[in-house]
Amino acid sequence: MSTTKTTTRVSTTTVTTAATTASVGAGQASSDFTVAVLGGGLVGSLAAVYFAKRGFRVNVYEKRKDIRTERTASGRSINLALSVRGLAGLAGAGVDTAILPALIPMKARMIHSLAGALSSQPYGIFGECINSVDRKLINERLLTAAETYPNLRVFFEHGLESCDLDNKTFVLSDAKGAKFTATADLIIGADGAFSRARAELLRKIRADFSQHYIDHAYVELTMPPTASGEYAMDPEHLHIWPRQTFMMIALPNLDKSFTVTLFMPWSKFESIKTQSDLVAFFETTFPDSLPLISRELLIQEYFKNQKGALVSIKCKPYHYKDRIVIVGDAAHAMVPFYGQGMNCGFEDVLVLDEIFTKHLGTAGSASAAKRPTPDQIEAVLAEYSKTRNPDAEAICDLALHNYVEMRSSVTRWDYLVRKRIEGFVHRILPSVVIPLYTMVSFSRIPYSEAMRRYRLQTLWYERAMTAVLGGFVFGAGAFTLMRVTPGGIRRAFDAVLDKLQW
Repeated sequence: MSTTKTTTRVSTTTVTTAATTASVGAGQASSDFTVAVLGGGLVGSLAAVYFAKRGFRVNVYEKRKDIRTERTASGRSINLALSVRGLAGLAGAGVDTAILPALIPMKARMIHSLAGALSSQPYGIFGECINSVDRKLINERLLTAAETYPNLRVFFEHGLESCDLDNKTFVLSDAKGAKFTATADLIIGADGAFSRARAELLRKIRADFSQHYIDHAYVELTMPPTASGEYAMDPEHLHIWPRQTFMMIALPNLDKSFTVTLFMPWSKFESIKTQSDLVAFFETTFPDSLPLISRELLIQEYFKNQKGALVSIKCKPYHYKDRIVIVGDAAHAMVPFYGQGMNCGFEDVLVLDEIFTKHLGTAGSASAAKRPTPDQIEAVLAEYSKTRNPDAEAICDLALHNYVEMRSSVTRWDYLVRKRIEGFVHRILPSVVIPLYTMVSFSRIPYSEAMRRYRLQTLWYERAMTAVLGGFVFGAGAFTLMRVTPGGIRRAFDAVLDKLQW
């Protein structure tokens, strides 16, 4: 194997596992410490940038072809919701400026009733927005940013086959089936929900693992621009058609289209067998959307696009000694209803880098330029597993909870009353009462802490509402009693007063 080749975009059968020393940032790079990032998707490419900034020699192995040369896969989500946590992760790596121009701010939910009435529900009290962003575009720009580092290379069409973690080696295979052995001081598993890296990790440790498929699926559709080339709906909103047990949502794209996603039970998908069934279902359930999508495009995409399963995955711990750690969906896949999958994955990498800084120093500093010891790396990974897992499991649970909110609660009077009351109190006491959505999407309050505070606020709210309701009932009862027997009540009060005066 060559020891000097530094080509950054590789799709051949040659795997280089050593490189010359490179200088990164302000100081001399620790280029003899190697990091293998398994997975070149959103989280993997961002992780690669963070480790390259630290001066480590980074090799990224991606099973797919270079996404920059591929068309978007039909039926795969092309846009995501980027909020504070994800933006913080991008900013920490210095790549946010490449992404910001591609964001479409969404300030509120737009609720579409069955009758076609529209109702806007702002996300934040102070004008906060979540941002629609193209999945492919953000992945492309992260890969391009990664390739600017001379100590980082990307190998496409190289998938993990197996690991010998104790000997720091792993086996890869290319698109033709040829196998190669590579080495690394540290492996980062960022290869998605059905992670091969996680499978290898679980073979080495006593781990908790759970995988739960919900009985709902999704299919993606397109709402094209109007004949004049404009958005068919307000692009400053995430549009929701809540129908109690299922829903449809739509997010805007830069090309003036909307990506429409229909979520509903598998049984409903299975009941739609013909074009007539599909059109009748939309005419009955989402009548205002049908003219905007068009019958022809709806029929074409619904029957062509794959129906996707929805899975929630949890595991712990996330590491083995100083050898491997998993991040993103490999560590905690979640259903998409809080829009936090990508945000949580980006924050994973930021949190991991913050712990590296705590133990090794800031990237580019003299202390960080030294080669880390195995004990230091193990301490970093152990702290990451311990601190990040409760937050990851919390957002997995919150994502499931938010499905009920989006498909049903947003239309209920009690939900809307609480939203108004919490918003009013939050405006007056912004650090005391914080709506759950604000904590999750517009802050970096740890997810587990957000859940704890939400439960406490719910307890306060329920007690306050009980007191208000009790006071109302008592007052109404007393008023009624006095009206029914005015003479008796007044004589009783007069008697009490007479005794007091005596």
